[in-house]
Amino acid sequence: MKLLFWGTPAYAVPSLDALVGAGHELVGVVSQPDRRRGRGKALQPSAVKARALELGIPVFTPARIRREPELQQQLAGLGADASVVVAFGQILPTAVLDQPPLGCWNGHGSLLPRWRGAAPIQWALIEGDAETGVGIMAMEEGLDTGAVLLQRSTPIHLLDNAHTLGQRLSQLTAELLVEALPQIAAAGPGSRQQRLARLGLQPQSEEGVRYARLISKDDLPIDWQRPALALHRRVMGLYPGASTSWRGQRLKLLATEPLVERLSPQLSPEAAALVGRWPSAVHPPGQVLAAESGLGLVVSTGGCPLLLRQAQLEGKAASAGTSLLQQLGARPGDQLGS
Repeated sequence: MKLLFWGTPAYAVPSLDALVGAGHELVGVVSQPDRRRGRGKALQPSAVKARALELGIPVFTPARIRREPELQQQLAGLGADASVVVAFGQILPTAVLDQPPLGCWNGHGSLLPRWRGAAPIQWALIEGDAETGVGIMAMEEGLDTGAVLLQRSTPIHLLDNAHTLGQRLSQLTAELLVEALPQIAAAGPGSRQQRLARLGLQPQSEEGVRYARLISKDDLPIDWQRPALALHRRVMGLYPGASTSWRGQRLKLLATEPLVERLSPQLSPEAAALVGRWPSAVHPPGQVLAAESGLGLVVSTGGCPLLLRQAQLEGKAASAGTSLLQQLGARPGDQLGS
């Protein structure tokens, strides 16, 4: 098939590679414009753009595809049979959705209808979902409301973070797209209703819908009065952005383990050995209870303690275990978050 691929972050790169590897002809790639990144704030291409250029595929970078009718017509002229969208980052207008004869298909990182929207991986972790997955969805004007052709699930492990879970889901998306495209091709062209009917697709249920809004700066500071498990879920879901304060500086929290007895089988062996050593709700939330050599800081919460294993102090490199203890110089009784 001739495909037009829409994607931006590293999450979408495995899908692009898989489509090329499956023998499809990529007539173009559409990605977000170059952004200023890093300490030097130099313009850098998106991960998808960089990979597309390596593969010799033409790249288009609209600032707002809705407001660029000339580019819309240029893309239509590429003659793609179908468009494939994986984490592009802009809403496609009807004029674009209606262009390819086999439709526009989205690889979405959740089990729809749960977690429609921009940050499904992060919110699945924050909310403590037991599983998540990916789906291949027929795109329409609504936000992730289209009928789903294929879905595949994966369990969410206690120590997963947004990066590790995202890597797993990006591979699943790539695999499922390769599986879905022959079915899409076999259904043939026609109106959207005709194509979906041939595929036997039904509209999504409206029961259980949640909206995964974009993460904002206001989400990042953690509240030590919350229970250890809720704090852990935020640290892992917001990775690498959750933060607290330490002696007037911002401290990013990168890896934690909740020292909760019922979760012991899911903890690392060294963290499980710490469970039960400190009574819950006896110490002020955010207080350092212990500096465990080779592991990190044990910190009080609104419930059981939380083991802080990896963190990054403002202006410093990320550190873990003994290095973290040396960098912070924390002692029992010291306070985080003040």
